[in-house]
Amino acid sequence: MEKIQITLNINDKSCEVMVYENDTLLEVLRDKLDLTGSKESCGEGACGSCTVHMDGKPVRSCLTLAMEAQGVKITTVEGLANGDELSDLQQSFIDHGAVQCGFCTPGMLMSADALLKENPRPDEKTVRKALAGNICRCTGYAKIVEAVAHAGNPKDHCPDCKSAK
Repeated sequence: MEKIQITLNINDKSCEVMVYENDTLLEVLRDKLDLTGSKESCGEGACGSCTVHMDGKPVRSCLTLAMEAQGVKITTVEGLANGDELSDLQQSFIDHGAVQCGFCTPGMLMSADALLKENPRPDEKTVRKALAGNICRCTGYAKIVEAVAHAGNPKDHCPDCKSAK
C-alpha cells in the first residue's frame, strides 16, 4: 500500500502528513502528530475516549479515516486550552475533582465542550445525555456532570472556584 500526503486543519494549524488510506484519524493524531490527548481504549467507537471535534461536532477518531478529515476543522483536547491557560471547562474538571485515572477525561471534555457550545446552561439530564457515549471506568460520573454544569453556569454553582470567572 502506498502512502498519500494529506493536509489536515488541527487546532487551527495546517498539518501535512503522509498516511495510508486506512489510517484512522486517531492513529495520525497520536502516532504522526504527537497529539496524544485523545486515547484509544476500545477501538470500536463505544467508549468515547478518542472523541475529537470535526467542524464543532464530536466524532470518534478511532472510527474516522484520516482521509475523511481533510477540509474540515479538527479540534483535539489540546486545542481547548489557550496556550498554557486552561479553558473554563478544563479548570472546572480540576476544581470539581472530575478526574480520576484520567483516561476518559479527553473524550469527556470534548463531548462536554460540544454540548456547552450548543447549550451553555445545560441541566443535569442534558449533561448526562450528552456524555452518554463516554465511558468512565472509575465511575466518576457525578463529579464529571457537576463539573460540566458548573462550567456552563459557574456563578450559580460555586462562586469561589477558580473557574468561576
